[in-house]
Amino acid sequence: MTLSAWIDSASLGEGFATALVTDDWLQGRSAFGGLQAVTAWLAMRTLVPGTMPLRALQMNFIAPVPAGALQAEANVLRVGKSVTQVEARLLAGGQRCASAVGLFGAARASQLVHRPVRPDVTCGQPVDFPFRAGITPAFTQHFSARWLRGSPPFSGGSSRESVVELALHDTGTCSEAHVLAIADFIPPVALSMLSAPTPGSSLAWMLELSALDYAAMPLSGWRIDSEMVAAGEGYTSQSNRIWGPKGDLVALSRQSMVVFG
Repeated sequence: MTLSAWIDSASLGEGFATALVTDDWLQGRSAFGGLQAVTAWLAMRTLVPGTMPLRALQMNFIAPVPAGALQAEANVLRVGKSVTQVEARLLAGGQRCASAVGLFGAARASQLVHRPVRPDVTCGQPVDFPFRAGITPAFTQHFSARWLRGSPPFSGGSSRESVVELALHDTGTCSEAHVLAIADFIPPVALSMLSAPTPGSSLAWMLELSALDYAAMPLSGWRIDSEMVAAGEGYTSQSNRIWGPKGDLVALSRQSMVVFG
């Protein structure tokens, strides 16, 4: 099921969203983190008008989300002159699995404008990352990924940086939800430095969005530049820049992850 079809299948009400996590969207024993973020976003969007862009999303992943029903419950924390803050809780089997806070902000007049320029990439031979049933995470079947710099997970690389060209297999129109899924595709750079499969998981994720015209963007030709900033005692900190197909900086993210190896 494509992401667009999955979104269309969700049941929505004021302050809640319910959808069925299918096996093809699993990441190990849990739902893909991007799908969890989209579920929280769906519930938040029932409380915030679509004319107010999502500016930032904070996710805390508390427990694995198995295949099956996933529910999000949202409530407004505060409505200011320009910014509305909304909290969402994800529940599976009656257990709280994740927490999220979304910041939605109307455009404001400002003298400050800075648009980062996507740097060129010099690399050797790009490395494709094909989906292999039973080997790569199930959710990766919805993406095409190519490493332009660095190396895929478990390839025994030495670089703390990676540059990945990415496409989402979907015929729908790009939206904030699609950006959330694309932004969370990137695995911990630390896994690329290991030579054998090792479990890993995101603990916390902070995403800042540029609030561009997503609907005009194709779902192919994206790029994620990542850097492992620090690592130790099984935890890693990673920064990511998500570039749109035309080179626009669409989002910035920071992830705290655990690597069991």
